[in-house]
Amino acid sequence: MKLVILDRDGTINEDSMDFIKSADEWKPLPGALEAIARLTHAGWHVVVASNQSGLGRGLFDVGALNAMHSKLHKLLAAVGGRVDAIFYCPHAPDQACHCRKPASGLFTQIGERYGIDLKGVPTVGDSARDLVAGAALGCEPHLVLTGKGATLRGRPLSDAFPVDTQTHDNLLACVEALLSRDVALSSSRN
Repeated sequence: MKLVILDRDGTINEDSMDFIKSADEWKPLPGALEAIARLTHAGWHVVVASNQSGLGRGLFDVGALNAMHSKLHKLLAAVGGRVDAIFYCPHAPDQACHCRKPASGLFTQIGERYGIDLKGVPTVGDSARDLVAGAALGCEPHLVLTGKGATLRGRPLSDAFPVDTQTHDNLLACVEALLSRDVALSSSRN
């Protein structure tokens, strides 16, 4: 099974210091929906793992979150893409849960849901905490320089990032790299 795990805010859609609180505020980043569609067409299963502490902070409710995700699904369908599942942590940072990234709880849930070991599964995010959460279970870390990652353009990564983190300008560039590697692996097997 070809599986990729994506962060949401700052990776797929615009991020905000004031949180994304409604479907109206949820806006995809340029090329992100097309990137997911390319994965879908290439036979990949796309899953989202996202901290949504706005729920725990009382900034929006599950209905608003569902509306954001409905918008994501609708916009993806229009370009031929899809997300198989969305896993999210609803807790505020002070709630000491096991699912809030950089903890690996969401990734553990994904592995259990799909019945697979996540070793080597690409995980894509815009911050160290996104990548640390997946790398703890053997995921291959990919940083996009959008959202929080935009501040890292032209700078070396700190020790907070997993050692083998690969960096990409945006989600589309990351997907192109994954698909190119996929094609090269298929060719070498034939």
